[in-house]
Amino acid sequence: MKKRQEHSVDGFFRNSAEKAKDLQHRHTINFNIGRYNAVVPQGKKQFSDVERVREKAKNLKWQAIEKLDRYLLQFEENLVKRGGRVIWAETAEDAQEVILEICREKKCRSVVKSKSMATEEIHLNDVLQQAGIESVETDLGEYIQQLDGEAPYHIVTPAMHKSKEDVARLFTEKLGTAPDLTPEQLTLVARNNLRKKYTQAEVGVTGANFLIADTGSIAITENEGNARLSCAWPKTHIVVVGIEKVIPSIQDLEIFWPLLATYGTGQKMTVYNSLISGPRQPGETDGPQEMIVILLDNGRTELLQPRTRESLYCIRCGACLNACPVYKNIGGHAYGTTYSGPIGSVITPQLKDMEEWKHLSYASSLCGNCTEVCAVKINLHELLLHNRYEAVASGYSSLSERLAWKAWRMASLNRRLMNAGNGAIKSWVVNHLFKGWTHHRAGLEFSKKTFNERWKEKRGSN
Repeated sequence: MKKRQEHSVDGFFRNSAEKAKDLQHRHTINFNIGRYNAVVPQGKKQFSDVERVREKAKNLKWQAIEKLDRYLLQFEENLVKRGGRVIWAETAEDAQEVILEICREKKCRSVVKSKSMATEEIHLNDVLQQAGIESVETDLGEYIQQLDGEAPYHIVTPAMHKSKEDVARLFTEKLGTAPDLTPEQLTLVARNNLRKKYTQAEVGVTGANFLIADTGSIAITENEGNARLSCAWPKTHIVVVGIEKVIPSIQDLEIFWPLLATYGTGQKMTVYNSLISGPRQPGETDGPQEMIVILLDNGRTELLQPRTRESLYCIRCGACLNACPVYKNIGGHAYGTTYSGPIGSVITPQLKDMEEWKHLSYASSLCGNCTEVCAVKINLHELLLHNRYEAVASGYSSLSERLAWKAWRMASLNRRLMNAGNGAIKSWVVNHLFKGWTHHRAGLEFSKKTFNERWKEKRGSN
């Protein structure tokens, strides 16, 4: 059972403050993100015009989301033709119920699972464990996190916050290995343990990076091959995937696969790229006997409103997390939600509850670096601002906050009010009267002289 992440506002500030002061955590994250920053420019060299590729990818996602109903139905029709099943899950509970029903029908005792943020979103491992079914993460990073009872720290690299020494200690504690194993030896230990699980499992669960409408296929990109094993060995293959992952054509992968690899890990292409178009066909010697794709909504249709629709273009490359100064200081777990960083701060209040999660939209410096690095050019900083506007317009701000901003607005629109009082008085009013401002920020220090005073000194009374 995973340690539940605390998602209250107080919990967010408490965890953020704790991580921001943890110098070892900061060193580990900066080291790992530094390695990412070093290789991404090399990956970009495969594109003659990377900005044009990003723009084209955004246009393809725009096309897919604008005609989402049509492409999803086309995907379903083509997959069913090859013997697959498609189940539509409106909520996380619907998806959980369907998966449990399938597992009970198959008399399933164990499940192997490849890396999937959608299954994290519906807390699948916890649900299966409560039903007495063993669920084993087969991605190395996810396996490490599962051993430690933690949720993924990052969309792409789940154990980014752990050093090799941390992993060695964890394996010693949980698996009884020698404490001085190298990363290569630790990987071999994990591989040997997981290989047995593939042959024992009755059901394999994967996510999907893309749903391909014109062929009815799912596309999976990975570096370890565990997703292939998770869907090839067990007799039943279950895919849990968000409805926004659909793309119009298989030909679009020539853009999306290298783009995702470059912005996700700095590679030109990931090691394993798989297209799966249904269960084992007549005459084929391997593959699952049954393939079931669960199309997960879980609030995504709420994001189809014009102001937030763009957030559904996300291909989960994780680039915005690596670029965000807030994420690099407070870490992935402080957010208390499945999707962290800028994209998580955009979609979580919309997918869940704006009043409960609005604080995430304020966990941003609005520097715009997330927008700058987004593989599909989503205007993330503008979406964060929209969330803030929506929270205030919905009445989810406190009375003191509303009064403070009203006073600020009145003063900003009136030159006499702006010039009233010297800088020391203004600084005291903001820093002491409006204490909420300095609770999580440095104090404001106003100029000793107003703009008008400085203008007169420099230019004279004219």
